[in-house]
Amino acid sequence: MNGQKSINSVPMSSLIPICLLVIFAVMANQAIAQQPAYLSVTGPCNLEFPTDHGPHPGYRTEWWYYTGNLKSESGNRYGFQLTFFRNQITPSGAKKKWPRPSSSWRSQQVYIGHAAISDISNKQHVQAEVMAREALGMAGGVFRSGHTDVFINNWSARIGPVIHFLKADTDDFGFDLKLKPAKMPVLHGDGGYSQKGASPEQASCYYSISRLQTTGVLRLADKSERAAGLSWMDHEYGTAAMGPDLKGWDWFSLQQSDQTEIMIFLLRKKDGELSSMSSGTFVDASGQIRHLTRDDFELTVLDSWKSRHSKAVYPARWQLRIFPLSIDVVVTPTMADQEMRATQSTGVIYWEGSVSLTGKRNGELIEGWGYVEMTGYHRPFDAPI
Repeated sequence: MNGQKSINSVPMSSLIPICLLVIFAVMANQAIAQQPAYLSVTGPCNLEFPTDHGPHPGYRTEWWYYTGNLKSESGNRYGFQLTFFRNQITPSGAKKKWPRPSSSWRSQQVYIGHAAISDISNKQHVQAEVMAREALGMAGGVFRSGHTDVFINNWSARIGPVIHFLKADTDDFGFDLKLKPAKMPVLHGDGGYSQKGASPEQASCYYSISRLQTTGVLRLADKSERAAGLSWMDHEYGTAAMGPDLKGWDWFSLQQSDQTEIMIFLLRKKDGELSSMSSGTFVDASGQIRHLTRDDFELTVLDSWKSRHSKAVYPARWQLRIFPLSIDVVVTPTMADQEMRATQSTGVIYWEGSVSLTGKRNGELIEGWGYVEMTGYHRPFDAPI
């Protein structure tokens, strides 16, 4: 593996056709509309834990997503990301047409992993991507005996009843982390049913664990450091594509010093406006939630940054106001270049990075850390969400 260019578990001779297949399966709106055999999210998800930490085959797309901000024993600051994507490339009923006996390489599921470390103190961002089909023990996801395991070779997430364990290892960096939830899972939208468009099936099942106490080891090249801090976990699955009028999204997860958290996503339309389906969730110190509608908040872009790699121009500083909660904070990237260039797996270029925040809630000073994800700035992004 070699930094952002690493792909393992896939023979190089077959890499390009598999990539094209995954990209087509994930991003082709017409194909999604023509495949009614995939399951659809159309109403409250009735999520139950720990079962729903596990995979949901039958839905076209699913991801387990971890981000965090950590401080090492020497005082260095780091951000990290680890995401596993499950992509089902044929409807469940297609297995009936498989030849008998089937090849051991044959699978309906392709798993993709993205990982990164933001070395905030030294302004260095390293990233990697991996991909493998769910075959021959190369990748997979399973819920068994109260535990969920998702893995691609030596990258893994293990979600246990009490602790989450994350591991990723590349030539350029790695981490081995232990995360303990400080709050129960937060169901976004209506019982986890998170609507992203006007029709009922333009939705996903979506929950977060908004505060996880995190300890472990980060490695950059041949230097390792113990670190500790806070992490955030998202798990989302569904089938429907974004609406044809949408270009991409901006997603914020913020952990504040008063022990509260904020999740907000903005769905950006091609005409420059924001979709009315943009929404969010506020989690109070005790874990109680408040759903935020588009009218409850305002996000103002204060600065921008242009990538020297992709030439995409991203927002780079924001003022966030949440009116019913009297929140007014400024959110700032901890470093400018945290662009993810996943050109060998999903083919998508996006910004995913550590941020800090300062401001007030009810007139009292607050600060905090978080992560922001921005898609559709390099080119319109029409994958399922």
